[in-house]
Amino acid sequence: MDVMQPDAVTPRRLVLRRLSAVAGVAGIVTGLVALIATQSDVDHNIVIVLASVAPLLMIAPLIGAVVSGIGRQWIVCAASILVLGLFGWSVSPLYIGGTGESTSANGPSIRIMQANLMVGAADPESLVAMVREREVDVVTVQELTYQEADALKAAGLDEVLSHQFLVPYTDGGGGAGIYSRFPLSNPRSLDGFSPETLSAELNVGLAQPVTLFAVHPAPAYISPPSVWADEQRRLGSYMDKVAGRDNVIVSGDFNASYSNKQFRNLLTNGYTSAADQLGSGLIPTYPTDKRYPAVVGIDHIITKGAVATSLERIEIEGSDHHGLIADITLS
Repeated sequence: MDVMQPDAVTPRRLVLRRLSAVAGVAGIVTGLVALIATQSDVDHNIVIVLASVAPLLMIAPLIGAVVSGIGRQWIVCAASILVLGLFGWSVSPLYIGGTGESTSANGPSIRIMQANLMVGAADPESLVAMVREREVDVVTVQELTYQEADALKAAGLDEVLSHQFLVPYTDGGGGAGIYSRFPLSNPRSLDGFSPETLSAELNVGLAQPVTLFAVHPAPAYISPPSVWADEQRRLGSYMDKVAGRDNVIVSGDFNASYSNKQFRNLLTNGYTSAADQLGSGLIPTYPTDKRYPAVVGIDHIITKGAVATSLERIEIEGSDHHGLIADITLS
């Protein structure tokens, strides 16, 4: 009677199993480093960048789980899946949705666009055409130059959004602006930011005006990381000061992604991101001028009191950022 013998573990198969274990462990280490970075407040460029690209780095434990599974390295495979699960749990609010104050938001709706103009390189005619076609009510812009402001005016933006608060720069990325269909009051350039960060009130016909921030904290990869972190905290302080108002909208290039803890620290006192409210997930917006797709989501729209009912990523022709368009129901 023939007896079935188990497959012999050949030297070649043994090497492949060991390599699969090494690949799995490498993926686990990469994933853990990224996961730790997302929970860290450390003001260091390496930590900030690792946190920003953490969703991309999670490809490593995913590959590690597959390879170690094929190699029958079950403990390594399980550990890889655990790392993926922990990261998935940390970003799950972005995919679940329903975190907005929908019960209190039953007022009029406004449509807001966020657009980084890449130091005035964005195509003005394309942007104005989109504002017209999509019937946008408010646009927040960053990296606004005098030349770009003049070009937007020549393209007809003043005819559509006649109420404006503009702080353009001659060159560089420090300029900013608010274009609005509604009258603006109390326009301010906020202290303590290297690129301009603006605030104004939109008079939309409610008992209280809508408080709007057009934000652009310093980028970590250009500014010292301590400056980046300080401006994130300062933005949070300005937001906290108006958290008691009925409707607050914070729109802009935050130079921080959802996976940066410093950005998530802004989502307190009733503030939630539009993506969070709608379950839109991670929305990469930068960079768009490379051969590869955008990898980090640093453009956001946040509301307090008001609720996002739709959110769409759009192309800003000539810019290195995608833009956003959101419909916001006011309370």
